[in-house]
Amino acid sequence: MVSPISHLVTLILLLSVSLAASASLEENFVQCLSFYSDKAAPFYASIYTPQNASFNKILESSAQNLRYLVPSAPKPELIFTPLTDSHVQVAVTCSKKLGIHLRIRSGGHDYEGLSYVSEVESPFIIVDLSKLRAIDVDIEDNTAWIQAGATIGEVYYRIYEKSSVHGFPAGLCTSLGVGGHITGGAYGSMMRKYGLGADNVVDARIVDANGQILDREAMGEDLFWAIRGGGGASFGILLWWKIKLVPVPETVTVFTVTRSLEQDATKILHRWQEVAPYIDEDLFIRVIIQPATVGNKTERTITTSYNAQFLGGADRLLQVMKESFPELGLTKKDCLETSWIKSVLYIAGYPNDTPPEVLLQGKSTFKNYFKAKSDFVRDPIPETGLEGLWQRLLEEDSPLMIWNPYGGMMSKFSESDIPFPHRNGTLYKIQYLTLWQDGDKNASKHEDWIRKLYNYMTPYVSKFPREAYVNYRDLDLGMNKKNSTSYIQATAWGNMYFKDNFNRLVKIKTKVDPDNVFRHEQSIPPLPVSSMRLKDKKCKTWE
Repeated sequence: MVSPISHLVTLILLLSVSLAASASLEENFVQCLSFYSDKAAPFYASIYTPQNASFNKILESSAQNLRYLVPSAPKPELIFTPLTDSHVQVAVTCSKKLGIHLRIRSGGHDYEGLSYVSEVESPFIIVDLSKLRAIDVDIEDNTAWIQAGATIGEVYYRIYEKSSVHGFPAGLCTSLGVGGHITGGAYGSMMRKYGLGADNVVDARIVDANGQILDREAMGEDLFWAIRGGGGASFGILLWWKIKLVPVPETVTVFTVTRSLEQDATKILHRWQEVAPYIDEDLFIRVIIQPATVGNKTERTITTSYNAQFLGGADRLLQVMKESFPELGLTKKDCLETSWIKSVLYIAGYPNDTPPEVLLQGKSTFKNYFKAKSDFVRDPIPETGLEGLWQRLLEEDSPLMIWNPYGGMMSKFSESDIPFPHRNGTLYKIQYLTLWQDGDKNASKHEDWIRKLYNYMTPYVSKFPREAYVNYRDLDLGMNKKNSTSYIQATAWGNMYFKDNFNRLVKIKTKVDPDNVFRHEQSIPPLPVSSMRLKDKKCKTWE
């Protein structure tokens, strides 16, 4: 045990170093980590600065949107990759003591780069959870504890290792980091049967603004409610989720059927809007919409690809489709009977012969310059509205739309069960994307195009508020970057993401993080009076 005298001497030495004018942020942070860290878990190899040869590799490792990796984008002073839960605790403690802004990254899929870029605060550091990826599956209890840095694909694989008849209803993209994924809701191909990933969380561990690790009992039901759908990096740093596993059949059927404008795509899609939210809840049929060339010609058309997963065999699926959606013309030849884990790979876009072990690779190979938006639809879009949409899609180089059906179990939860409010009455969600490869050169052209498309869709989507999905962050929504986390500014996007749940989230934030330690351009703000404290907090020493 360290004596009080030696402890005091150490503290004085550390304070003198931290207050030295020549001391760098990195030196101060390392000194603070040294003081607070568990000596049994050394952290030195987990700190990367621009002077390290591997800094850019770590920074770019899980970042998806190349818009935020261009040279002009703000870069962190350092990246810390904790090896233990206690490392995350001391990172929070030290960022507070030194007045250093931190960003938290689990998978790096956030569309506006908020986990690895800070446009409004400098300097900043990144706490990257990619080395915290343990998964403990308990088939007998039908649960699993999963660490925040694991990908959802790794979770699927570890479940599959233990059982062929268990699964988890979460993301379609298998490289999503579960820490941030579930904080936004976590929708997937089984949501019509079992709800969201966040609907199936039974416990969690989180580092709060005081550097304490809290489980569900310790954090209380208000905070536990907030972290399951209230958006990432607002209330603390997620360390672990405890999830409830769900049953899946031995045989799962998948298919993809594509129809172009020349094959009555408009009429079929109009019918899909009327069918997909109400069809058998074992069936999830999303639609991927994009331009394509016609044969060898330069002329372009629109293709609509119906990409589906059915929890059962092909014969029953064909009967369901014959009764509910014969317009698509699905045949036995279109269907592939497979296992649940193979259906996960299919929906994620892997070739049919891909082994499940690919899910252990973790990182996504998808890296593009892109801008995205989202909408929720409550009434079918008329054919004339779809025809106007096709015209606009054909004007852009590489646009993409994905329509995901709701209904089933999604309509059986109330809007306030968790912060994710897009429930009964929602027919489907739209994701809009425009992608390009020429960097900053023509970025404004593509961004202007998607904003005009979004404006065009206004009459056809949800209203009062116009809803948006928090895991598709969009900094266009009611933003003023100079004052982005103020309560007044936040109400615009807050109501779009959370509807009436926003004010409850603000009250919880004010209670658990009144000084706004965990913040980014679209984090939940504390109420105005308490948020003012942050401006006067200039602590540079350790207590």
